[in-house]
Amino acid sequence: MLANFYIDLNVKSLTFAILRRLSDGEFHSGTELSQILGMSRSSISNALHDLDRLGLVIHKIQGRGYRWLNPVQWLNTAMIQTHLAGESDRFHIQVIDITESTNTLLLHEITRNHIMHDGKIHVIAAELQTQGRGRRGRQWYTGLGDSLTFSLSWQFQRGVNFLSGLSLAIGVAIVRALMVVGIKGVTLKWPNDLLFEFIKLGGVLIELQGDMLGPATAVIGIGINLRLPDHIKNKIDQETTDLYSIVQEVPDRNKLLAVLLGELVATLNIFDQKGFSLFKDEWIRYHAFENKLIELHLPNGSIQLGIARGVAPDGSLLVNTLMGEQSFHGGEISLRKLD
Repeated sequence: MLANFYIDLNVKSLTFAILRRLSDGEFHSGTELSQILGMSRSSISNALHDLDRLGLVIHKIQGRGYRWLNPVQWLNTAMIQTHLAGESDRFHIQVIDITESTNTLLLHEITRNHIMHDGKIHVIAAELQTQGRGRRGRQWYTGLGDSLTFSLSWQFQRGVNFLSGLSLAIGVAIVRALMVVGIKGVTLKWPNDLLFEFIKLGGVLIELQGDMLGPATAVIGIGINLRLPDHIKNKIDQETTDLYSIVQEVPDRNKLLAVLLGELVATLNIFDQKGFSLFKDEWIRYHAFENKLIELHLPNGSIQLGIARGVAPDGSLLVNTLMGEQSFHGGEISLRKLD
């Protein structure tokens, strides 16, 4: 049902234009909105129909009009660039209302050569992502403005083989960025999850294009929960948390994105030259399951028990098992902590 609704919403770009007018939390009459937007009052009404499925609370009162009771904080390219300060010229940032997946969209633009080779770091951020993807093909659920979902591309001159451990280095960058904005205690789960008190807060999805010997392009997708409503949490098959639950407020989305971009670029510059090895010790400090009993669900259906003992310089997980220390790579492996 939600999928069909999202398709309808995608057609109705008018919906977002109206929502931006309602973001001040004040009443706006149908007549006012129709005059400003050049649409009929019935079009205005239709565009706002069924938005409660997204968790939006919009009151309609006869004689007063529409009022949005829980407006989102919109992403704004100019504000993001202001927060980036002297680094802003390095980025080409697109903020879009709605897309199925920022990773898919950015990959498509790269494949179709819609991205200019201008030396800039291209970023796509979405207010609403309807079919976000996590690792192992799992869906990443978000609503309008309740998460920070974005992707950026990075061109490596080295090949795909050199990029082992990239998702772990990205995790380090995200933890650093969150600490900059005052959010402490976020940890990492191998190979690409963000946790707080062992509950999922966000994740990373990296998709690569290129040759084994180079060059290679990485599209790095990041999703962080800001304040998930119950109707979103109920769709997720694992316990989740958000930044609001940690610090009792929703961080400024534009500032947070800018800080993340700054830390990501600093990390990618180092990784581009040295690989993952320089981030290994820091990643281990942030690893939520370090020195804990875990089970690994392997692609062949078997389960391996052991104690997590850090990672190798290539980012593979080291585990002490009954057969001695073993190394495990990402892909389709699922890691779980045992009590």
